[in-house]
Amino acid sequence: MKLFVQSWKDGIKRKTLKILIINLIFRWKKMQTNFQQAYDRAITVFSPDGRLFQVEYAKEAVKKGATSLGVIGKDCVVLAALKNISSSLVIPESIKKTFEIDKQVYSVASGLIGDARKLIDYGRYYVERHKLIYSERPTVTSIARYIADTVQFFTQYGGGRPFGVSLLIAGIDDVPYLYEVEPSGSMIGYYAISIGENKKEVDDALEKKYKKDMEFDEVLHFVADVLKNTVKKVNMPVEIVYYKKGMEKFEYLSESEIKKLFSD
Repeated sequence: MKLFVQSWKDGIKRKTLKILIINLIFRWKKMQTNFQQAYDRAITVFSPDGRLFQVEYAKEAVKKGATSLGVIGKDCVVLAALKNISSSLVIPESIKKTFEIDKQVYSVASGLIGDARKLIDYGRYYVERHKLIYSERPTVTSIARYIADTVQFFTQYGGGRPFGVSLLIAGIDDVPYLYEVEPSGSMIGYYAISIGENKKEVDDALEKKYKKDMEFDEVLHFVADVLKNTVKKVNMPVEIVYYKKGMEKFEYLSESEIKKLFSD
């Protein structure tokens, strides 16, 4: 009888200890959630593991944008942007995903397009100021760096939020240039890169099939093939803008040229 009572008491102790451990784990997880929510509220505060959650959330906004990509060829650069049409009542031409910063510098965006327009305005202001002071247009690299510095500014000071958009900025100085500017303010140069929805699939295709020194027509067909093979809704309207060395400014492919390109 004594053994039974003792074993019964030991069993209760073990159950009580188990309940206490579970309760502690639950409280710890709740505290972690509360901590994360605290770091979520301020752009200027790092989490203990070195993350800025607001910047990460801005990158998530970029992933929801329609796919855009850029490719450098031999003395040329091509930018393409798909348009996500949510209704048959939308006029496709009213949606702009490509932007002129200068006649010889263009950009495409994915994410919050309203944020993109603001960044493009910053870039245009920098170009005009540089022309006024130095009587020459700035380089593609300096324009991209100025916009990236502006994006980074909004990740470092309170009272604002990060830009929920990524930009591809392209042009030709002595050689073609293509830069990606992310919500964190980082600026990286590429031969070919995509932003927005399906980024992983498109980047994988670009990496596998890209060849340096492609001629202009080869770049156009390369862009079309990548989009057709990686994007599910490739029948969405698309804008394609290009620049070749020697041209006065970027030019758009016409609607008929785009249809022919994607039908080949």
